[in-house]
Amino acid sequence: MKTAIQFGAGNIGRGFIGALLSQAGYHVTYADVNQAVIDKINEDKTYTVHVMDVTCQDIPITDIDGANSGKPEIVDVLAEAELITTAVGLVILPRIAPSIAQAIAKRKAQGKTEALNIIACENAIRASSQLKEAVYQSLNDEEKAYADEYVGFPDCSVDRIVPPVKSENFIDVVVENYYEWNVEKASFKGEIPQIEGMNLADNLMAYIERKLFTLNTGHAITAYLGTMKGLKTIDEAIADEKIYEIVHAAMTESGDGLIKKHGFDAEAHYHYIDKIIGRFKNPYLKDDVTRVGREPLRKLSPTDRLTKPMMTAYGYGLPVDHLILGMGAALHYNNPEDAQSVELQAKIADLGLVAAIKDVTGITEDALIDRIVDAYNTVADKI
Repeated sequence: MKTAIQFGAGNIGRGFIGALLSQAGYHVTYADVNQAVIDKINEDKTYTVHVMDVTCQDIPITDIDGANSGKPEIVDVLAEAELITTAVGLVILPRIAPSIAQAIAKRKAQGKTEALNIIACENAIRASSQLKEAVYQSLNDEEKAYADEYVGFPDCSVDRIVPPVKSENFIDVVVENYYEWNVEKASFKGEIPQIEGMNLADNLMAYIERKLFTLNTGHAITAYLGTMKGLKTIDEAIADEKIYEIVHAAMTESGDGLIKKHGFDAEAHYHYIDKIIGRFKNPYLKDDVTRVGREPLRKLSPTDRLTKPMMTAYGYGLPVDHLILGMGAALHYNNPEDAQSVELQAKIADLGLVAAIKDVTGITEDALIDRIVDAYNTVADKI
């Protein structure tokens, strides 16, 4: 029996990665601290993924169980796995790293020579590498040497919209039909798992940045502009003509940076942009702008979906007006229920706008700062 552990039994974990693993013939153990979800998974041993798109489909997910990732017993479960995946959020990875390290140490002590591959399926650049660094902090030199030989940490790029839709059965999930899971082929240890829906990539960074600069950039800007205009969902926001024009132009600007950097075919990439915007328009998903816009400090950080594509395109001397307008909208994001939004608005109030922009984005060039300030001051008039 093939065994996999999916850290994170939330919507992405159940609706995307865990579902693909189950369909590929793995017995999937969902590891999470949400005891209610774990109990329900263990009680039912199944749930349904509802594909809501132009064509709708119900997919039953079976051969599953759950384990509380906060309890010591999780180490025993991890030590027996062939594959570990995560969908927990980047900030949670350091919290699960010690348990993974203990499992690796246990495998070494047991003399296991079967490969273990660990894939962090997060909306971040090289999340598996970041998880590896955190895991190695809890290993001694001999255990690190063992991990170097038998434990792989392939980086990946993931792309599927899974909104928080309440179902009659609370562990059922609603997803769009489209998805991409690109995994770095060279970083696997041992035999590469055969999983339908997992694309083995040679140039992973191109896939990561294509997704980050297109889906994530456009999604975030749509959310921030929609919030400013009092709209509730992504499909409502992108249906607004002025918001659509800004978002499409921003994605084109980020796309031109990608075309320069990675040598993408321009016509194919513009078609990809249109496909992504078509996903935003999906009326079945009802994806809330507050979900997509959450954690604005992370989204405005130097390596994420707003600042990085703008700086990439700017570095090639390309237009970035609409990307900067999106950053201006993000700086306005004010959601009292979002800790990062509260912190962002406090920074602007306490430090002043210019200092806050420098602190959050890492940008120091005065001319660019001036353009972001201007965008902040004028974006409301442009929508």
